[in-house]
Amino acid sequence: MDIQCIAGYAVITADSDASANCYRDMLGLPLHSRDEYLCVDGFEGAKHFGIWPLHMAAESCFGTDTWPEDIPVPTSTIEFELADVAAVEAAVQEMQAQGQVFVHGVREEPWGQTLARFLSPENVLVGL
Repeated sequence: MDIQCIAGYAVITADSDASANCYRDMLGLPLHSRDEYLCVDGFEGAKHFGIWPLHMAAESCFGTDTWPEDIPVPTSTIEFELADVAAVEAAVQEMQAQGQVFVHGVREEPWGQTLARFLSPENVLVGL
């Protein structure tokens, strides 16, 4: 696996107002709104930072606005950029062979990004 960069990082929050207060108002991050999702693209040192409401993460992973009770609730997400779709597929196969369980397999999101996600030991939602 040849990770190119951190493609994105977003905290996952059940309280968007409190998170926006912390990151936008107190820390001064230049977040803009995409509906309920707050983010800044092209942020120096990272490709993306965002505040992702839990119900939106659940929709992206499971197609429902409720996070499943039998899966630990993540508090953040990080995505690692790979060279192409074939590299993502190979990485998933490699990790599954080592026992990693994925929240969902390789798929293309509605916005065109192809990824697979798993939970880290710290319950960070990790995307490849």
